[in-house]
Amino acid sequence: MAISWLGISADSPFPPVDQATSHGLLAAGGDLSLTRLLNAYRQGIFPWFNAYDPILWWSPNPRMVFQTDNLHISKSLKKALRQKPFHITFDQDFGAVMQACAAPRQAKVPAEQHETWIHNEMIAAYTALHQAGYAHSVECWQDEQLVGGIYGVSIGKMFFGESMFSYQTNASKIALVALARQLRMWGYPLIDCQVYSEHLSRLGAMTLPRESFVHQVQQLCSLPGQSGNWQTITSPFNYEP
Repeated sequence: MAISWLGISADSPFPPVDQATSHGLLAAGGDLSLTRLLNAYRQGIFPWFNAYDPILWWSPNPRMVFQTDNLHISKSLKKALRQKPFHITFDQDFGAVMQACAAPRQAKVPAEQHETWIHNEMIAAYTALHQAGYAHSVECWQDEQLVGGIYGVSIGKMFFGESMFSYQTNASKIALVALARQLRMWGYPLIDCQVYSEHLSRLGAMTLPRESFVHQVQQLCSLPGQSGNWQTITSPFNYEP
């Protein structure tokens, strides 16, 4: 199947998602402008490409998601939560979280391995989304050092997770728990995880058929959500497991 190339205009349309390849590749080209990125996410499409390659746009089938009210917290994670090991913040240092997600590192689980697609072009694009109030981060601090976190994109009442990192045991998992609980309080039902991983499955993520996922995304993105900087509007994290 031939891959569609996007037009120069930032609002040029994406092809229907059911035209994606079996691996989820839908289109190539275009740019990472604010307009195009928001249009993509509202249709269940995201960019994922290596530095110096053409921009590639994806809509995999099935799609992996977390339900914010159904995160699986294991016995070991419950024990870690009771120890209250980190200070949790939102949007306090988005740039540092992105840089940490992009940095080379050895992780214990595949889902947290270094991903070369978080390069300078992506960092610039998502920094612009953050400055516009659409991209957000969760930070885990220990002794005033950033030791874990997660970032993603929020449109309406839908959150699209992008990447997470952990320098201390359980830091990224606790950041995810904090994010899910805050989103649940705000009425966000889903966190997009993009593609299947065994690690995320153990944390309670599930797969949805693409058609169902896109339908829900379009509905949720049209609802009023929490825009702007989340640093001052989030509730203190309750460590009770």
